Amino acid sequence: MTPAKFLLLSGLVLIAASASAQVGPVTPDHIYLDNIKTVKFTPQGNMLSLPVIALGGGDHLELGFDDLDGDVKDYYYTLVLCNADWKPANINPFDYLQGFMENRIDDYHYSTLPLQHYTHYKLTLPNNNCHPTRSGNYLLKVYLNGDTSQLAFTSRMLVVDNKAIIKGSIQQPINPKVFQSDQKVNFSVSLQGVNVNNALSQVKVFILQNDRWDNAIRNIKPTFIKGTELEYNTENDCIFPAGKEWRWVDLRSFRLQTERVANINYEKNQTDVYLLPDQNRSHERYLYRRDLNGHFYPSILEQGYNPDFEGDYARVHFTFIAPQPFAGSEVYVFGELSRYECNASNRMTYNGAKGVYEATLYLKQGYYNYMYGVMPAGQHELDMDNTEGNWWEADNNYTILVYFRPLGGRADELIGMRTLNSLENR
Repeated sequence: MTPAKFLLLSGLVLIAASASAQVGPVTPDHIYLDNIKTVKFTPQGNMLSLPVIALGGGDHLELGFDDLDGDVKDYYYTLVLCNADWKPANINPFDYLQGFMENRIDDYHYSTLPLQHYTHYKLTLPNNNCHPTRSGNYLLKVYLNGDTSQLAFTSRMLVVDNKAIIKGSIQQPINPKVFQSDQKVNFSVSLQGVNVNNALSQVKVFILQNDRWDNAIRNIKPTFIKGTELEYNTENDCIFPAGKEWRWVDLRSFRLQTERVANINYEKNQTDVYLLPDQNRSHERYLYRRDLNGHFYPSILEQGYNPDFEGDYARVHFTFIAPQPFAGSEVYVFGELSRYECNASNRMTYNGAKGVYEATLYLKQGYYNYMYGVMPAGQHELDMDNTEGNWWEADNNYTILVYFRPLGGRADELIGMRTLNSLENR
């Protein structure tokens, strides 16, 4: 081996070791920098779906985000293979990535029309420089200046190798306590062709409601195992509060006062949009309205504009009517607009003089779904029972994810995925 080749190989090994060593307890789907806004990571042509590609297929994902500083920075990205629980897998990046361990995002565009100056960045995955070679969970890390400790944000990504066959349906629970309020996922998994020795230890199943990970049902055990068939239909398992259709606001134009907007205030360098106050609807009957199941998408109502770099931002003021505060609890505006997180950016403040909760979010032009949720002190799951209510007839999507760990394997493989809708077969 020549000295040049030895140095090159040594450098690559050091880069891989560094990327692996710096993977610590990182929060998925989290924005670390205040100047980062409107992060969307979705399949090409579908802004309302999980970022999923098929292993070895021709699918692509698109990442877009805005930097409100309005300058050009050296943003880099890498993919980290994770197990079903989103903890990093103990595998060298060379064993799951083809290309380079880290790459610079060099596709960007300055905003051209908005009051709020920003730089819009774009990335397509997989690409020639970064291509996953194994199925499973991947954490996309975007960071500054090639330093993984300077995280800008993280996003989940799924690569599926469809080996398992999933069949199922959404049903009304039998339990009379949740018969009118919840939805139950009944399903089976066929592992024919998968070398499974012990399904109870080698197979893990997760269920997502409307692409949310915060309330996912995890590590479900089968009710029956019949050869290569796994049945999941225990009476009290796989049950979700059904919620109701998501609230919505159309912010595609800051010139027109759309249906849910009470008032728009224009200043020299800022726009404030005041939404109509929202009532507590926990005791209201169910009313169907087609929604985005919690998602949002950037868009401009006027024709001929590109929302990526011509969409403006506004301070959007949310109001939730509550004659009394929720004692010992915090209230949040919740949805993909908050990346399904509860933190200071979407926490509401109680205004006792008006008897309302208030919050202001900085949002780009687009169409948004949202709900209000209560987080009791010391808990980590958002409760919407007392703000939105639950009705078993609600329209929800449920995504079943099947993971498999081969004997002696060092990572969980994603071998099956199926999305069911609660309105099917009714």
